[in-house]
Amino acid sequence: MSTRIAFLKGHGTENDFVIVPDPENTIDLPPAAVAALCDRRAGIGGDGLLHVVRSAAHPEAGSMAAEAEWFMDYRNGDGSVAEMCGNGVRVFARYLQRAGHVTEGDLAVATRGGVKAVHIAKDGDVTVGMGRAVLPEGDVTVSVGERSWPARNVNMGNPHAVAFVDDLSHAGDLFSPPPFSPAAAYPDGVNVEFVVDRGPGHVALRVHERGSGETRSCGTGACAVAVAAARRDGADPTATGAPATYTVDVPGGTLVIIERPDGEIEMTGPAVIVAEGEIDADWLETATSV
Repeated sequence: MSTRIAFLKGHGTENDFVIVPDPENTIDLPPAAVAALCDRRAGIGGDGLLHVVRSAAHPEAGSMAAEAEWFMDYRNGDGSVAEMCGNGVRVFARYLQRAGHVTEGDLAVATRGGVKAVHIAKDGDVTVGMGRAVLPEGDVTVSVGERSWPARNVNMGNPHAVAFVDDLSHAGDLFSPPPFSPAAAYPDGVNVEFVVDRGPGHVALRVHERGSGETRSCGTGACAVAVAAARRDGADPTATGAPATYTVDVPGGTLVIIERPDGEIEMTGPAVIVAEGEIDADWLETATSV
């Protein structure tokens, strides 16, 4: 390991990430190292970490290298591995643009949730093709204190439980994962979204992301919410033949979600790089050995 490691900091609707460029996959980032870097008091701070690797150089992404040169090796803030992060993909694309690897227009990004189509617009917004939602059968319930709500089970490459509530304060502090049942519905944990209506085609959410706690935004969560809202509202595009568009307010900003009649979902929103610098490798080694 070199004495210093390059990093950047970025966010998408205030869902923030430590970005570690490592094209040839030479930097060892065990869970403890990721957690140390994402620590908001003793590290750089972030909801997660974007490890930027060429697909051909990563054992989990080699099969996608023909479709996508770059692999988003995404980690949650606690160091655990995650399948996908919608806001993370937008920030990942913005980094690739900043580094000169791509320009405005279309590109493909490999993730553990598959290859994602991305478009970087001239106005700065980034659109990500999020794929199709999977709606597993079976009833799910989520709880906060003495309150419980039915939730829609939506999988966007990662699992979500979407609960419509009367007031976002009913979600509580979201420091701990909201209890859910049955346990078999989410054997690896779940992202839980609490949702209120703001108007026709317009909702707002708060979210607990597994491995990160409450975050300012969750891209896959916004998509899951739009899918659940469309079914609730009788606007399922696969049934009506018309696209469903929802504006989704998150604590850190606004995302626009479109679900098309073929089931494909697109998410559009901002992506910002705010800083870059170097990580002291000696500090990282010490932080991860504690």
